[in-house]
Amino acid sequence: MALTNTHNSDMIATPTHPNIDLRPGNFSTLPEALDYAARGTTGSNFYSGRGHLTHVLSYESLQTHSANLAKRLHGLDLPRGSRVALVADTTPDFLRFFFACQYAGLIPVPLPVSIHLGGHQAYVSQLRRLLESCQASIAMAPEGFVPFLEEASTGLDIGLIGGPETFASLRESPNPLQPLESHELAYIQYTSGSTRWPRGVEVTQAAVMTNLSGIIQHGLKVQAGDRCVSWLPFYHDMGLVGFVLGPMASQLSVDYLSTRDFAMRPRQWLKLMTHSQATISFSPSFGYELCVRRLREDSSNESYDLSAWRIAGAGAETIRADSLGRFAKALEPAGFNPRAFLACYGMAECSLAISFAPLDVGLEVDRIDADDLSNSRKAKPIHANASKDEQARTGKFVNCGVPLPGYEVEIRNDEGSVLGNRESGTIFVRGASTMTGYFNDPVLTQEVLSKDGWLNTGDIGYWIHDSLVIIGRSKDMIIINGRNIWPQDLEYLAEQQPEVRPGDSSAFAVSGPAGDEVAIMVVQCRETSAQKREDLIQRLGSRIQKELSIPCFIELIPPRTLPRTSSGKLSRSRAKSDFLKRVKWEALAPALSLSA
Repeated sequence: MALTNTHNSDMIATPTHPNIDLRPGNFSTLPEALDYAARGTTGSNFYSGRGHLTHVLSYESLQTHSANLAKRLHGLDLPRGSRVALVADTTPDFLRFFFACQYAGLIPVPLPVSIHLGGHQAYVSQLRRLLESCQASIAMAPEGFVPFLEEASTGLDIGLIGGPETFASLRESPNPLQPLESHELAYIQYTSGSTRWPRGVEVTQAAVMTNLSGIIQHGLKVQAGDRCVSWLPFYHDMGLVGFVLGPMASQLSVDYLSTRDFAMRPRQWLKLMTHSQATISFSPSFGYELCVRRLREDSSNESYDLSAWRIAGAGAETIRADSLGRFAKALEPAGFNPRAFLACYGMAECSLAISFAPLDVGLEVDRIDADDLSNSRKAKPIHANASKDEQARTGKFVNCGVPLPGYEVEIRNDEGSVLGNRESGTIFVRGASTMTGYFNDPVLTQEVLSKDGWLNTGDIGYWIHDSLVIIGRSKDMIIINGRNIWPQDLEYLAEQQPEVRPGDSSAFAVSGPAGDEVAIMVVQCRETSAQKREDLIQRLGSRIQKELSIPCFIELIPPRTLPRTSSGKLSRSRAKSDFLKRVKWEALAPALSLSA
């Protein structure tokens, strides 16, 4: 279904000549940035999954509504810096409450919407743990989520829980507002929890404004007339910082499609890009792959115009060059330029962004000897004229570019020594955008943040001169007989099988009875024939043995059962936990005997 034109006359457009000077991120606090953006004519548009424009919210209206709501929150007489839990659905109300907290001297804490969380009880349990963790004083959810929030908060000391209407009925305080200042926390950002339970990252006003300035001026080089589109969740760092705070701080208009609606109708993303002629939009690799999959299934041959899309960002997970390549090929007739792809690297612990690849060059893929990387941890390049045997051992990683100004980045080995060009190790970062710590968790903070400000990202990468290449998470690494095996390599081999779609496999290691590591891969499979399922297991196991010289136990599970984080990424840690609950050691005997 095409985007409706019913409300187009009301849509906030991108002015050719903004009526205020562009100040790209040059503000000391978020309230200051919104006060300035409110003087212009840009803002946000919200679309339904059917393509209808449902809400229009200019920055001028956002500033007015947020300041009025802040007076009502101020009337609750909460101590300055109290946490306000906000279930972060893609609605104007989240924006109003988030900025109301900024004006009222309170700390907003975005909480996830129920997506990929395994049902009612799992979602309620997650909300409860987050409410306890952030020690929320009050909590707001959109009307449809209030019952979940109320159930999750049973027995907790939370003063007021409700939907927007509940807070709209509060009396306004006559006292003047005191917005959050540069040294204070701007918000608490919970990580997606792909490797461990989500942690509450403390992000100061100074940290996020420094990061926004770097993103806007150096990473994206925002121009007057740019326009954004996003389906990323507001509770994820890329969705919040990149596409709520970023457009506001650069006075750009942004069009929103909810994450749920994108997951159901991913082609609406392309329709919205066509409709608004947007220039900037980002996605993890799986989002591009999901679009390609639906385009193949679509027989309507609907036309798109993506010629205005100058920055198609990729990040938030390991970037899969093959998925993005398929997207570019499928959308070439729509005017999509593969040079628009922009690889980046970041994490919530650094507000958002750490490095960006150059603009207007597309993806730069580094092809290296996978065996050398596993055995010596050196990224030895493999050239295009390599032999077939060398090509078979090729690992492909995307260059994520140069760190933003103000960052110090080091790659260190297990002993803490700084490594040189093409030597892989753990990435450490220091700079003004790094977190002050994990909220109410000094032990975990001390584990990753040194006294002199160096953050252990937990990511493994290497330098190509002054550019960063990201391999993966150190906690995901599979070590078999002293060799380092990356789960992405196993998952890639699975996805080469015709029965397996991208994102349908999860690889990890478990400890055997003798303490040795066994590689495991859980694969979502739609095939019902017992013989065909067995053929897939045998074929994939043989391919892994041939390519990586390791045994691997393969389990087939039903579609849509692999656990994911709140932001939609595969959770290998939860996949491992679920596997160990349902599979007995006797079933692992083939893999164990092969590894002996």
